[in-house]
Amino acid sequence: MIKDLQLRISLKEEEIPNILLKKAASWLSIPVDDISGIKVLRKSIDARKPKIIFNYKIAVYIKEPLPKTSEYQFDYKEVSNAKPIHIIGFGPAGMYAALRCIELGFKPIVLERGKNVQDRRRDLKAINQDHFVNEDSNYCFGEGGAGTYSDGKLYTRSLKRGDVRRIFENLVFHGATDQILVDAHPHIGTNKLPKVVQNIRETILSFGGEIHFESRVTDFIIKNNSIQAIQLQSGKELTANRVILATGHSARDIYYLLHKKEITLKAKSFAMGVRVEHPQHIIDTIQYHCQGQRDALLPAAAYSLVQQVNNRGVYSFCMCPGGFIVPAATANGEVVVNGMSPSKRNNEFANSGIVVEINSDEDLYKYEHFGVLKGLEYQKDFERLAFTSGGRSQTAPAQRLTDFVEGHLSADLNPTSYQPGLKSAPLHSLFPKAIGGRLRQGFKAFGEKMKGYYTAEANIIGVESRTSSPVNIPRNDNLEHPEIKGFFPCGEGGGYAGGIISAAMDGERCAEAATKGL
Repeated sequence: MIKDLQLRISLKEEEIPNILLKKAASWLSIPVDDISGIKVLRKSIDARKPKIIFNYKIAVYIKEPLPKTSEYQFDYKEVSNAKPIHIIGFGPAGMYAALRCIELGFKPIVLERGKNVQDRRRDLKAINQDHFVNEDSNYCFGEGGAGTYSDGKLYTRSLKRGDVRRIFENLVFHGATDQILVDAHPHIGTNKLPKVVQNIRETILSFGGEIHFESRVTDFIIKNNSIQAIQLQSGKELTANRVILATGHSARDIYYLLHKKEITLKAKSFAMGVRVEHPQHIIDTIQYHCQGQRDALLPAAAYSLVQQVNNRGVYSFCMCPGGFIVPAATANGEVVVNGMSPSKRNNEFANSGIVVEINSDEDLYKYEHFGVLKGLEYQKDFERLAFTSGGRSQTAPAQRLTDFVEGHLSADLNPTSYQPGLKSAPLHSLFPKAIGGRLRQGFKAFGEKMKGYYTAEANIIGVESRTSSPVNIPRNDNLEHPEIKGFFPCGEGGGYAGGIISAAMDGERCAEAATKGL
């Protein structure tokens, strides 16, 4: 017999050995010896009140053994000589598209502009230490995409787009800890993700798929409204009749290419703003109602904030407890910041994007002459401004949070996790009112919601501009571009995902669509 239970465990109880077993036996009024095992299905923390509670959902196995294997099995087939599906980009969408192709009996041929995870590290070092951006290998481009060197946040609201559990189980199959199957807000960690990504690569290659690194796509050969071939930067041309485009939201050259070829694109709303960085102990104190160091059983505290300001959402994005801020530019002459965390989330800082919704129709009227690429050009202008105001390097412009809100240039800045360094800059006057004014009001409101959040001990760092693509590549009900047969826009770059899990699910769906009828 198997019984599902919801248990509430206090901090003090959490320290007791076998507390779930004892609580379950008591709740079910059965002897402890009758329980052959307990499987934790979900774990979350309720810290709304000073008495912190761990919420557990468990399956109690009564005189019945626990299953030894997952109910999910991945039936990868040998596809060396199978029909090919070309996949452009090897981020979460491209990786999962390739894995799904192999399950379906088709050969994925992956073209990735960047390098593998090992070689990519040298280029990340060059950004942080030498302020040089390799435009094909950086925090956004390369094996695993932007997700590889993030903290691998796996929370998604896209529950209707596919089987979320299957995506998680496949990550575990490739080396992620099975804790991601349990935590309410799971993450893998930037220190562990590269190995998971490498294992996915090895699966694809071992079953006959191909992955070509440093292979930037520069053109599509289209005849009679049907994809015929792919042109690489090297000059090589590959015959292709089914192409999954999974290039991510920062591959701007792809948008320019499609626009030049008069392939329909659409402008879409997106968000922009800053990164805010607090000492982690401040966030812990607020969220856990504690003074000084948090309890050892508690993880670094996170937060999620949203406020409507003048008909636009101001909200936290990609919050990284115990994390650090990194330079996420994809070209020299621009500054972009992003956040990530190691698996233990044990850094002394907490950071989060705080961004403002940008309505492409109402907010970008000065950029209308760029047509569907107006949001992209708007992004670029901000990133160039950040580069200039930061000192024309990867040093980022920054300001104390209170100085930003009150309109003062900071005389000095707080310590930071951002390796290239910070330069005091008047971000309050550099941002247009549509963004800066809303951010200032948003920060004040957040200070009311989280007492202690609004503090001179926090820095804001610019700019957080790559939250999502400002361009949508349309597709019809069968996930194919409405004008180009055999062309399947996918993931964040197409405007169909907003994170690792939703991109992975979209990759699987596009693989199923692209292989249909072959």
